[in-house]
Amino acid sequence: MRFPKHIVAVGALVTDNDSNILLARHPDRGWEIPGGYVNIGEDLITALKREIKEETGIDVTVGALAGIHQNIQAESNQVPTKVIFDFLANKQQGELRTSDEHLEVKWFSRDEVLSRITHPIYHDRMRHLINFPGKVLLRVYSKEPYQIHKEQYI
Repeated sequence: MRFPKHIVAVGALVTDNDSNILLARHPDRGWEIPGGYVNIGEDLITALKREIKEETGIDVTVGALAGIHQNIQAESNQVPTKVIFDFLANKQQGELRTSDEHLEVKWFSRDEVLSRITHPIYHDRMRHLINFPGKVLLRVYSKEPYQIHKEQYI
């Protein structure tokens, strides 16, 4: 089987009517924004809505594109590099529920979100999303060790 050169993924800072932020707790990565891979034949917005619904039980309306994150370091010969598109989104409807991927899903106040996210890659993504200046951030990084190679607003 031939592997792709890049995986395309999506994520979102999801807020509710009280400006709380939705996080999901992964067994290895800890608290993170909901999201995941874009399937073949799927557009970014459809994939994002599907992933959030699958992981959290919440339906969302998707707003602005806020960040593009490119991991330029392949994890192995069988796991290609990733391009992740981060959006802002708002809760439309639904009740919280966990998925097979996550141990817990929960709403947090804006003030406590960053203290919950311990993984440095996800912490940096969230910091940008919470402080979104209205410009899309392009961040190029490698994972092992985590190092940012380039950041610029586009």
